[in-house]
Amino acid sequence: MINQHTQVKAAIVYFPEFSDRFIRMQQKMILNGMSMKTFQSYIRNIARLSLELKKLPECATEEEINAVLTILNKQNKLESRSGYKHMIYGLRYYLKMLNSKYEYLRLPSIKQDKSLPLILSKAEIQRLFLSCKEGRQKLMLMLIYSAGLRAQEAAGLKLQDIDWDRKLIHIKNGKGGKDRYVPLSLYLINELKEYLFNYKPVYYLFNNKAGRVIGTSTLRHNMHEVVKRAGLLKKGICLHTLRHSYATHLLEDGLNIVSIKELLGHANIEATLVYLHVANYESPKKCSPLDNLYDEKNINEEEAKEKIKWIVDFTLKNGLDKPRKDNQLRLFEIGSDT
Repeated sequence: MINQHTQVKAAIVYFPEFSDRFIRMQQKMILNGMSMKTFQSYIRNIARLSLELKKLPECATEEEINAVLTILNKQNKLESRSGYKHMIYGLRYYLKMLNSKYEYLRLPSIKQDKSLPLILSKAEIQRLFLSCKEGRQKLMLMLIYSAGLRAQEAAGLKLQDIDWDRKLIHIKNGKGGKDRYVPLSLYLINELKEYLFNYKPVYYLFNNKAGRVIGTSTLRHNMHEVVKRAGLLKKGICLHTLRHSYATHLLEDGLNIVSIKELLGHANIEATLVYLHVANYESPKKCSPLDNLYDEKNINEEEAKEKIKWIVDFTLKNGLDKPRKDNQLRLFEIGSDT
């Protein structure tokens, strides 16, 4: 299979009309206020599908498209459920743009991924930072964890986005084009100032060697390197694990779920509620209710037995075990005499 980065070029070579489709789709998405990242994902998926079909999607039948999508999904050639989702959405957008009958095209339904996010403990986070080989690498990962940033948000941070006086970080144009503010870690302030003094970035907080914005691939590579060096054995640890851990640790520390939603920049509370299933609360502690029946705050088991024995003896002695209408009155009178 052709590498992802050359799929669009290959589609233009094999299908001359694809160049026109590329320009039209780019213009339409820009005018609709959609991000270039979304456009790149959509057009790459359309190119890939065209190469698999050996024709442009608008020239294929419903059965042909469904067959290719089924093969891609079955063979796990799409990197993730998110990748499959973008293939579906991109195809719908493309066909609608060309006034093709996309509404009659039955695309495979997207199954909800019910797996819980991977979380690192606080001890594992500390171990991760201790395994960084140099200060800049450590600062990148610490900043992502401290503010719950996505990879793209961390890479695009500018010097002007840090409000030193208010101790806030301004996240601009996050997912869905949303802006938000997150607290600047007090622990990181001196580390950041030392970094600025030593590296002297000009515009972006993290520049590459050419002085341009750092790529998200560099951040992910750094994370992979550090995880390996730290010897963490959990499978699937990636850069986004720091964001998941950030949200979970805030929840465990007592911050309410609505505030966490705002800090993460989630559009819907449902996306944030997943952390309720992975948080490990210390108070109240998860345990069997039986374990709390006989703790020091409750009645001692031996005392409970003695009390029960006294009640039974008292009941039998005074005939309170027999059903009589005046038992309540007699119990009151007996209790008054004793």
